[in-house]
This record gives sequence, C-alpha cells and structure tokens, in this order.
Amino acid sequence: MSFVKAFFSSQKMRAVFSSHFFSIFIRLFFAIAIGFAISLVKTDYYEALFYDLRVRLRPEPQTSDHIMAVVTDNKTIDHLKNQPDLRAHAEVLEKIISAQPRFILYVTQIPGLKGSAAEKQKFLQISQQFKNFFQTTEELEEKWTLGTVKLVAPFEAIPLLPAPRTYDTNILAKDGVTRRMMITYQNRPMLYPIVAQTYNSKILDHKNIRGLFNIFNSDQAYIDFVPRGSFATTKFENILTGTADLTHFKDKIVIVGDDLGLDFKDYIKTPYSRDGLAMPIYEMHANMIDTLIRNSAPKQTPNWINLLLTLLISILTVEVVLTVKPLKGIAILLGAVVAYSLIAYFAFWPFGIWMDVAHPFLAIFLCYYFFIPYRLIVESRRSWEYFQKHKLLSEVEQLKTNFIGMMSHDLKTPLARIQGMTDIIQKDTNPISSQQHEALDTIKQSSEDLLKFISTILNYAKIESQGVELHFQSRDINEILKEVIKKHEFLARLKHIQLIAELEPLFSTKSDPELLRQVFSNLVENAIKYSPEKSKVLISSEEVDGNIVVQIADQGMGIPADELSNIFMKFFRSKYAKSSPIKGSGLGLYLAKYFVELHQGRITCESTPGQGSTFTVELPIKS
Repeated sequence: MSFVKAFFSSQKMRAVFSSHFFSIFIRLFFAIAIGFAISLVKTDYYEALFYDLRVRLRPEPQTSDHIMAVVTDNKTIDHLKNQPDLRAHAEVLEKIISAQPRFILYVTQIPGLKGSAAEKQKFLQISQQFKNFFQTTEELEEKWTLGTVKLVAPFEAIPLLPAPRTYDTNILAKDGVTRRMMITYQNRPMLYPIVAQTYNSKILDHKNIRGLFNIFNSDQAYIDFVPRGSFATTKFENILTGTADLTHFKDKIVIVGDDLGLDFKDYIKTPYSRDGLAMPIYEMHANMIDTLIRNSAPKQTPNWINLLLTLLISILTVEVVLTVKPLKGIAILLGAVVAYSLIAYFAFWPFGIWMDVAHPFLAIFLCYYFFIPYRLIVESRRSWEYFQKHKLLSEVEQLKTNFIGMMSHDLKTPLARIQGMTDIIQKDTNPISSQQHEALDTIKQSSEDLLKFISTILNYAKIESQGVELHFQSRDINEILKEVIKKHEFLARLKHIQLIAELEPLFSTKSDPELLRQVFSNLVENAIKYSPEKSKVLISSEEVDGNIVVQIADQGMGIPADELSNIFMKFFRSKYAKSSPIKGSGLGLYLAKYFVELHQGRITCESTPGQGSTFTVELPIKS
C-alpha cells in the first residue's frame, strides 16, 4: 500500500496525470463550446431536407379510410364541354347528401361558380338541408373581427370553416413546402380538429394532439403526409351521370375540390415533391384531417435532447480527430453518420419521432474541419522531430560503424606483427624454457582469438555500410565443410570432442566460399565451445528437393525456447551463454544468417535445453 501511495504521489506521476487530464479537459471544453455554438445556428432548411427524405423513404402510411374526395378535373370539363356550373353542383350535392355522409366540405369556391339567381337559390336550399355542410376558407378572423368573414350574397348563410394552408416561406425552412397544419388560432379551432374529433374523441382536448407546438398565436402540428392519390376519389361527372356508387359516401367526410392544373395557387408543394403542382388543395385538407383522425403527427424531440445529441457528436468528433489515426478516424465518423442516420430513420418510422439531424451532422463537419488543421500541424511537427532524431541517430550510427571499421582495420597491422614475431621466436634454433614456450603459445592463441574477433567486427561494419559483395565460385560444399572440420580438429581434441562427418556426395554449386567458410566455422566452433567434454558434434550434408542441406548438431547446453527467435539478432547472447565462462561478441549467428540469406538460403535452429542444438543451413543449388 505504501509503495502504491509513493508511486502515485511522485512528482513524475503527478505531471503525467495532470498533463493527461488537462489535455482531456481542453478537448472537452472546445468540443462542448463548438456544440453549443452549432446548436444556435438556424438549420431549418437543411433539417427540412432531411425530414422530407425520411418521409419519402419510409413505407407509405395507411389512411383512416374516412375521407372521400369528389374531384373536378380536365376529363370532367371534356365530358361537360365546360366547367361544372351551379346547376351541376346542386345536382351532385343533392346526390351526395342522399348517401348520408358525416361531413361535406367544399374546397371549390361556391361564389365562383356560374349560375342564374334561381340556380344559386336552389344550391343554397339544398346545402341547408345538410347541417354539416361547410365552405372552407383561408381567411382568418381576429378576435375583434369575429363574424365579419362571410360569403358574398346570396351565399352568406353557408357556414365557413377556417382551413388556412401553411407553407414555409418567411419562417422555418423558407422553401415554400407545406409541412404544417393549423389546429387553433387565438384559441379558436380550425376546420381540421372540428371534423377529425368526430372520429377520434381523444383530440377533443387539443392538448392530446400529437406533436402540438405553438407559433405566432396558433397551435400547429406537422402533417403525416401520404402520397398524392392515396385517398379514395370519385369523379364529379360520374356522380352527375349516376354511374358512381354512392354507398361509399355513407358516414364519410366528403371533400369537393378541383384538380384542373390551371393555377399554382390551387396546389401545394409537399415533402414528396417540390413541383408547383405537387398536390391539389383538396388533398392537402384530406391529409390534415386524416392526420388528426389517426393522431399520427410527427413529434419533434425536445430542444434539450437535440442539444445533448449535438454535444455528444461534437465530443466524439473532436476526440476521434485528435486521438485516432486518420483512416480509422474517418471510418469511425462515417460509421457514426450512418448509425445516427439509421437511428433517426427508425425513430421516424414507425414511431413518428422527428430527431434533429442537421445540427449533429453540422457538428461532425465543422469539428472535423476545424480540428484537422491543428492535427496536421501537430503531426507535421512530430514528423519533423522524428526526422531530425532519425537523421541524428543515422549520423551517429554511421560514425560508430566507421569508427569500428577503422579501429578494427588498424588493429590488424600490430596484431599481424605480434603473430609474426611469435612465429620467429618459436622457429628460432636457440632453446627456450618450457615456461617461455607456454607463454608463446598463449600469445599466439590470444592473437588468433583477437584476429577472429576483429574479422567479425569488420564483417559487421561491412554489413552496416552495405559493403558485402558475393564473389561466386563453383565449389563443392563438402570441400568447404572438410576444410572447416580440419581447422577445428585441434580445438575439439582439447575437449575430447569427436567431430563426426556424414557428407553425402554433392554437385558443385556457385557460392562465395569465403563467406560460407565463415558460416560453417562459426557453427562448428560454437558447437565445440558450448558442448561438454567427451561429447560428439555431427556435421552432415545432403541434397533435398534441389537444395543443399547442411546440419551441425551438438550435445551442448541448448537454448531456451523463449530465446530461439532472438538468437540471430545482432549482439544477442543466450542467458546460458552469458552465465558460462565462454566469451563471445553476439555477432556470430547474426553474420551467419546474413551471409546465408545473401545466398538466397535460410538458417534455422532446433534446440532442447540440456540436450543440445541443431543448426540447419539450406542453400539453393546454382549451376
């Protein structure tokens, strides 16, 4: 416990933790600040685009089947050779009333119909026979003008119901698309709840209407649109000629309207289409009424939820941009966009919840492009620092290699003199004492060991400077092995180790004899040095599948399994070797592997601690 306390109370740990938490705090601060700023941006236009996209992509809602439309279109005009007049409308109205509908709503403006005074009176008399007959109007009465909006004489007795169209021109999306319906204005109900509540008593209390919101002294809700042509329709001329089945009108809301394509004012743009003639007015009223009957208006998520989602997306984006690798970061952000889009879609369908999409997407876009330059600057600076460090290390490594090569080469000259003088003294006819003879043998052996070490260092220096070149000769590998065995017989006799050669006849192959001699010498010498006295070392060769395979097996101390993968690394020595009195540079096996791979071969090792090791060299046969 005291150790843990001391560890975390150390100055270094405090610095690390304070730096780490400060970095997190800064990222959170900027992410939240940007998220708040983005939430204040008006994105109504883009949000409306995403809303319309969801409307188009969802399955079409089922209507309540409580609405019938009686439509005058161009075929009606072709049939009647003119637009229907008051006489025709009176006749059609009388037939509709006889079918006992629940409501008759005239979207076609009655005062605009042609007819004589007698025909006007007849139409008026027929309409007054049905109590739920109404003319729709887009005019809204203020509190101080109640009762002043009426039809012109003689139709002033026909009751009016306010049914204003709404479209986003000066507010919200400002794209001219109709998405909303007015439920009340200055606390007075419009046509839609008055009619719909006769089918859905739940909305008698307007507070129960789904998705209700207040704007400009009015309660409004979004329309749960169905595509054009979804409502049951009967052609005006079919009722007039008696070919229509009037039983379908019983207990229905009958809307009488026009679809003549003559004036854009008679049509609206919808989430399904922004064409000027996307949907006739009568069908707009049908959508509004049907939405309330089904009470299925889309419900927007509260502002605090939208803000929270925007902040979370901002934090995610900033964290990804500043801490994750670029490609992985882009994948994460694209995944977040796709995931959020799917959540928003499935919240809208089938649950009718309208989640804010524009602000979170804007947060991803702005946070990414705001912080990516900072990330690039940091990465660029870090890369420059790495480059400078790498350059410095490369220079130091080159200086070290040059120094090693120069020193090793210069040491060869005095070493050669020592060996030469030793040979002269040993060959001198003047007798020397046994002690002097032993000293000369020691000097000669030490100089040979030092020469081997210097040769190894020089080879390493050549490798580091990429100065090793192959000098190919056509040689029998067995001849090289015999030379190596003969050279090491004296060392083996000193430890009473038996060198056993099992060399199968081989074809000559192109190789660098000097480099392979160093490889095999190193392996045989290691086998002798690390094997106990009176043991055996087996050197074998054979041809297998177009390769020459040479194996050197000993009965030495072996190599631990966890170190086998490291033995060919430069300057690596096994822990068993380090604990033994045998000296080594840790470069022998590194050079052996390098020289073998120069011949496009490979060297491997199998070892069991306490039982010995087997090194295998495979060389391709080259003619």
